[in-house]
Amino acid sequence: MSSPVSKLDSFVIREYLARDFDLVGICPAVTPSGLSRFHQWLDAGYAGEMSYLPERREAYAHPRSVLEGVRSIVMLGSKYGVAAEPGETENVGKIARYARNGVDYHDVIHARLKMAKKHFESIEPTAKFRGVVDTAPLLEREFAQLAGIGWQGKNTMLISPTDGSWFFLSALLTDQTLEYDSPFEKNHCGTCTACLDACPTNAFVEPYVLDGSRCISYFTIESRSLPEPPFREGIGDWLFGCDICQEVCPWNRKQEALLDAQKASNNPLAGPKTGLEKQDLHFLFEMNEEDFRQRFRRSPFWRSKRRGILRNAAIVLGNLLSPDSIPALEKGLNDPETLVRAASAWALGRYSGDVSDAAIRKRLEIEENSTVLGELKRAARE
Repeated sequence: MSSPVSKLDSFVIREYLARDFDLVGICPAVTPSGLSRFHQWLDAGYAGEMSYLPERREAYAHPRSVLEGVRSIVMLGSKYGVAAEPGETENVGKIARYARNGVDYHDVIHARLKMAKKHFESIEPTAKFRGVVDTAPLLEREFAQLAGIGWQGKNTMLISPTDGSWFFLSALLTDQTLEYDSPFEKNHCGTCTACLDACPTNAFVEPYVLDGSRCISYFTIESRSLPEPPFREGIGDWLFGCDICQEVCPWNRKQEALLDAQKASNNPLAGPKTGLEKQDLHFLFEMNEEDFRQRFRRSPFWRSKRRGILRNAAIVLGNLLSPDSIPALEKGLNDPETLVRAASAWALGRYSGDVSDAAIRKRLEIEENSTVLGELKRAARE
């Protein structure tokens, strides 16, 4: 079937998108070459509790499941702030760099894609477009490599030779036939294993294969349960997400220099703006559901919900072992959410002393949930 005659071409599309996106590449809409690897990954159980991935297994076979009649995919990269860690502050957990400004990147990028769609359809009313940001059944990194943006590193991140991996991927699908970029064929990881060696939870089964169910980002964002005991210490002081495998990547070192220029721009994805990067862990335990909603409704924290963030906070306090954290953990031990109580029980069990022991034994007398009871008994060393 011949392509429809269109007023749009690759130059027009690239020129417009370059205003709002840092990386632009175009590829054909085809079955992704890594589909079989994705199926093997699912079959191995590496998706953990992320049931939406296997549930849409077949939809990943071709981009037509996202847009019927699709011929081309414009892959887009949006840089985000890469501020270094905040200065040493007690009782503050680490937050992944993409989330520190408190902005939900989905909202920002969706708005940009919506404007682009409207603009292109005004030029060519018969054209079809759909913009997506990591929620559609699309193997974005596969298509980004096909579009020439970069290669998939050993840490499974998409790495650009000029921009490292500190960027979000999104896509604009269209039924228009465009001029395509050459695929990114080279892999520049070489013999480096820095990312694999640095992971505290040993989430990398082998180079280029991440067991998502062992990843700190998974534990603190996607999972709705309490990690198994061997992984809790590995989470360390990460409250939300994790950047370790990106921070140690040599291709990201030079990206630190981009921070000042980004802060000076009007890019809402760049640089801290809300103080989220220094969230007091103790204060989190003072917040009820409505407080949490008011504070974090439009932030990345909302994905984990209050119970998930307090679970994370309890685990971090259990790893930091700061004595002045015991009152906050006592509040967690009496929280309405079983997940928060269970995490707080584990954390208090890491402390030694009469105060923490008394709190644990007091809760033991009234607790009814079996999961929490198990954590309390282990904490009490019964």
